[in-house]
Amino acid sequence: MEPFILRALAAGLGLAVVAAPLGCFVVWNRMAYFGETIAQAGLIGIALGLAFKLDLTLAVLGVAILTAGLLIVLAKQKLLPLDSILGIVAHAALALGVIATALVKGPAIDLAGYLFGDILAVTAGDLWWVYVGGVCVLVALWWIWQPLLALAVHEELATAEGVDRERIRAIFVLLLAVTVAIAMKVIGILLIVAFLIMPAAAARVFARTPEQMAALAAGIAAAGVILGLLLSFRVDVPGGPAIVLVLATMALGALGMAGGRRQGG
Repeated sequence: MEPFILRALAAGLGLAVVAAPLGCFVVWNRMAYFGETIAQAGLIGIALGLAFKLDLTLAVLGVAILTAGLLIVLAKQKLLPLDSILGIVAHAALALGVIATALVKGPAIDLAGYLFGDILAVTAGDLWWVYVGGVCVLVALWWIWQPLLALAVHEELATAEGVDRERIRAIFVLLLAVTVAIAMKVIGILLIVAFLIMPAAAARVFARTPEQMAALAAGIAAAGVILGLLLSFRVDVPGGPAIVLVLATMALGALGMAGGRRQGG
């Protein structure tokens, strides 16, 4: 097997294990738009990295963390609903990122590659980011798992029992930002949130406990990576979108099975 295929598979599987449990909390807390906003801001990091010749993952990581901090602050205001704030920031960030990349001097930039990813172009350095960064994310998520789960189940009760809502959610948003940054090269800025949500949505149909859902989501995500790469090679289509298409099929299939069981019951 070619080395670039092995690197693509290793990156996809590593990201699957990291993104799956985070995606469960995104689904439980209805934070899909939150993740999308951070992901779209990543394009600004691409432009800055290219302009100042920085490591692109590091540049995206910095912008993602700054964006996450901005969203945490804006979420505290009471003038506009949070979804309106996220809509403003997401579209402004995407527009600014597109303009910034257009202004970067030098060779023409493959904007589609950054938006939709190129998993077959993953390097050894990218794998380092995925696995080292991924381990850090999982360790931090394990540390805040119980209070974060308590907030997802019943926010008011968890707060009354002493859970520091602001601190726990701030940590979670920062973990989301780190995951967005390390996933950028694999599946692209516009597809990251789909990779977070779809395995969790499929796993929710079959899981009976939160931990079971996280483990099942990781397995579904891993299967989606393998089948998506096979589809990419067979049909000669981009790997990132192929993986997301497979995951979407699995999620919709799981929801269809759940609907059929309810009607039959």
